[in-house]
Amino acid sequence: MKKDNALKDFFKTTYSSRSPIPFILSAQIFLFVIIHLFDLFVEVGITNYPLYDKVLSYLSLPGELSKFITQPWSLVSYPFLYTGLFNILFDCLWIYWLGNVFLGFLNNRQFLTVFVSAIFIGGLSFLALSQIPVLAKGPQTFLNTNAMSIGALMGSLLILVPKMEFRLFLFGNVKFQTIAFVFLGLQFLFLFLINKPGAIALLISTSWGMLFISQLRKGNDWSKLFERKQDSKLRVVHTENKPPVYRSYKGDLPNQEVIDEILDKISQYGYESLSSREKEILFKVSREEQE
Repeated sequence: MKKDNALKDFFKTTYSSRSPIPFILSAQIFLFVIIHLFDLFVEVGITNYPLYDKVLSYLSLPGELSKFITQPWSLVSYPFLYTGLFNILFDCLWIYWLGNVFLGFLNNRQFLTVFVSAIFIGGLSFLALSQIPVLAKGPQTFLNTNAMSIGALMGSLLILVPKMEFRLFLFGNVKFQTIAFVFLGLQFLFLFLINKPGAIALLISTSWGMLFISQLRKGNDWSKLFERKQDSKLRVVHTENKPPVYRSYKGDLPNQEVIDEILDKISQYGYESLSSREKEILFKVSREEQE
């Protein structure tokens, strides 16, 4: 009985918030389990049909344009397809960590805009680059990784909070820009050895994340293209003599000028330089956007 309650509490706390991160991670893990069950069916002799190989072929993004035309859904399925346990484990950890840092400053709509658009930008870039004979040569001619979205999140935070410090085991306090450069450098080198179009597509996706935040700081919120229309009915508001408070507006970057000042301060001096009031503002903003 206690186990049932614990399981219910787990699902309630995991999926009750409006954060899209648990749903993204669940989709990746679910697909990983399914395709390996298919592989198990073949191994134990339940079926001789190569389900595992067929699913990988149909859901991976092919570099050949003629093959892609026959399976256009692969442009959406490729980032959720993993074959290695450690690969999916580390990528899920990166998405969880980067996503929560991102949502600590911005809202769900902006997160999904960066994350989802990076899937299409990275995938289409991979397809285009794969048509170049010099780049197409390599041991891997397909794409099945969420590295494009991870790269876009890295790029966005590299502009948003480059000097924000994190405590790492054995390394002490490390600035985010150091973590980002090391990760992106290693990821690029690894991909370049086996998949040159994928490596270049990673850089393009990372640049997209950087461009999105750069424009956001200038007041151009591209995620507004996906903003839900708000009720425009006139409402009567009763005001009292109260001290001024920081206002925030759902569906948009809250209190743009104040948030920009706080983000600039973090960028220059780190998160710890914020006053308790400024930290409280960021916390309230991030919580309100997820309600």
